[in-house]
Amino acid sequence: MGRSSTTTVVVFSEVAGMKKSQTTISNQIRRLRFEAGEMTQQALAEQVGVTRQTIIAIEGGRYSPSLEVAFRIAAVFGVGLNDVFSYEPPDAVSS
Repeated sequence: MGRSSTTTVVVFSEVAGMKKSQTTISNQIRRLRFEAGEMTQQALAEQVGVTRQTIIAIEGGRYSPSLEVAFRIAAVFGVGLNDVFSYEPPDAVSS
């Protein structure tokens, strides 16, 4: 079987006295690059206007892009934001 191309970022946040919650952001950048003729990370970075290291970090789930960069990435592939990134809301916080 092939390796999954979904990258997941787990973000822990704490807001004004609330307990820590877990948020999951996943991306499909690796799959989209492959489907776009095996586009390199460098080529994507140039089209988006960021460094290759930034694309590597986003794709690898070590960095969440700004909203503007996220939209630029989606635009390069001609897809919607939800086709590149998905968001799973934090776990419910119990009182």
